[in-house]
Formats: sequence, structure tokens, C-alpha cells
Amino acid sequence: MARTVFESPFFGVLLCGLSKFYLKLSGWRRVGRMPEVPRCVMIAAPHTSNWDAPIALAMVFAFRLKAHWLVKHTAFRWPFRGLLKWLGAIPIDRTRSTDVVTQMVEELKKPAELILLLAPEGTRKKVTHWKTGFYHIASKAGVPLVLAFLDYARKEGGIGPVFQPTGNLESQMAEILKFYSTVTGKHPNGWES
Repeated sequence: MARTVFESPFFGVLLCGLSKFYLKLSGWRRVGRMPEVPRCVMIAAPHTSNWDAPIALAMVFAFRLKAHWLVKHTAFRWPFRGLLKWLGAIPIDRTRSTDVVTQMVEELKKPAELILLLAPEGTRKKVTHWKTGFYHIASKAGVPLVLAFLDYARKEGGIGPVFQPTGNLESQMAEILKFYSTVTGKHPNGWES
């Protein structure tokens, strides 16, 4: 993976301070605490608006998380390519039959620290159920699932419970969805810009 902002002491501290200031100014409060794990899959939910990205990015910097997320390969065009990689984005080509789960499992098995931040809805459209790739990635890589959230009703964002995948997808998904049932997205009835 390319060198990111998280590996720069100067920019890491600067962006942490600026992000805390931005969140305070915009009325958002950080809650929870990142568990001491070098690698994990972090669920970012609910994802219902383009406004989630700047707030989530500010939360990532304010918590000083070394997070990476998947972005459609078409976004990696000039002049954004370098910036996206520097911010931790990983290009994914959805037009090719690539096994994203296997690729991400391999990345998570490397000795480097890595937080893989994923939106389980898997799309910007309204969905009736989540994709389960995040669970399979964490399970196959042997890393925990960390639940992160943006709650627009309370203007809180942060870190919730941690789950170690047991292989019992149905039971654990029920627990995960129960946690998110109390979290309100910007557009509770589904995606809008």
C-alpha cells in the first residue's frame, strides 16, 4: 500500500488538531475509544449521505486511526489519485471479477497496522439488508470487527462494541444490527446526496 497521511508525524498531529476543531465547531461529539488492536475491520454505518465522508474523515483523524477504505477505481483520476491514496483509499474495480474479500484478507494478514473501514450497505442506494463481506474478511483474517457510527440525531460519532467473529454469522449479525438500530443516519429512510 502507498504511504499515507497516518505515517507522517507532522500531518497526523496537524490533521488531528484541525479535525477536533472542525468537529467541535460543527457541534459533533466524539464518543468511545479505539481498542488496542493493530488490525481490524471497522464497520462505518449508517451510510446515507455524501456528508458522511467529511464527518467520518474528521473522526478518523481526531481518533488518530490508521484507516483505509475502499473507493471505486474511477475516482482515482487526476488530480485526486495521489490525494486519495495519501488519505488511505484503496481502489476497487467493480467491473472486473476480482475477489475483494481475499485481497483484503491478505492485506490484514500482513504485519503492518491496518484498520479497514467499510460501509456494510455496499452501495449508495437504499438497501433492505447489508452485504456480509466485512464479516467474511474479519473472520478469514482472524481480526476483530469494530463498530463505528455517525449518529445525526445526537450529533455523535465514534467507536462502539468490538466483536471477534465466531463464524456464527446469523447470530452476530443480529447483535450488530441491534447496536445500529439505535443510530440515526442523516437520511433515516435511505440514501440521499
